[in-house]
Amino acid sequence: MEQMELFSDEALAIFVPIVVYWLYSALYLVLGKSMDKYRLHSRLEEDSKNLVSKRDVITGVLLQQLVQASLATIVMLVCCTVTYYNMSVQVTGDRSSGSSAEAVSSMKQTTSSYLILAWQFVVGMVVLDGWQYMWHRYLHQNRFLYRHIHSWHHRLVVPYPYGTLYNHPAEGLLLDTMGGLLAFVVSGMSPRASIYFFSFCTVKAIDDHCGMMLPWNVFHRCFWNNTAYHDLHHQVRGGKYNFSQPFFVTWDKVFGTHMPYVVEARPEGGIQARPQKATVSCSDKQN
Repeated sequence: MEQMELFSDEALAIFVPIVVYWLYSALYLVLGKSMDKYRLHSRLEEDSKNLVSKRDVITGVLLQQLVQASLATIVMLVCCTVTYYNMSVQVTGDRSSGSSAEAVSSMKQTTSSYLILAWQFVVGMVVLDGWQYMWHRYLHQNRFLYRHIHSWHHRLVVPYPYGTLYNHPAEGLLLDTMGGLLAFVVSGMSPRASIYFFSFCTVKAIDDHCGMMLPWNVFHRCFWNNTAYHDLHHQVRGGKYNFSQPFFVTWDKVFGTHMPYVVEARPEGGIQARPQKATVSCSDKQN
């Protein structure tokens, strides 16, 4: 089995999403009180309602990232071996056939590569969404699994950015690690493509747990599944709804677990998300 170089695509695919996680979370901390008017919950609620300390959250997230990095290392080592083998076969073929690849237009190759990458992103997003919806909903329906595993994540009644990956280790392995591996394999993306894909997934997941509906946040504008949508799920009244994550709301709508919402001002300042009335169509967008 081939070894990975420190700055190879395979190594970067393992560590870049972890770095992105902490840097992007830190960005929200730096924004601090200047963004309080966009918060879905007050700072007092964040401190009083959550059932786990921030120190334990950080420890739990680091543990999950260690497990993810360990398994990703195994996967990427396999990728290294396959890539080395394919390159060896290609070099042998080029020597015998005169390297016919040079006859292909560089511009066409680039265009094709971008289209393939876009398709792989779409496939990866759909696969990851389906996997996470299925298991997320089951973790709620199975009382034993909820009590002993998924309830860890719901200790964060008021989510915040760096608590995004705070889960029971078993849930982190099942939903995030295995779901990511499945998306990687089914989409057929390369290690280099996975750097961008999993960094994208990381940023999107953090935005869903950031607790701030920032008006200029492109993810909150482009995706129905955003921080307000997921915030309802973390509240008592929304625990049986809005299981879809991290991109679309399709599975919730298909299986009848979709809870639409409105975002409105809180009397004491800031904003809040609340369920829409039953008379409002589920296809209506947030105010």
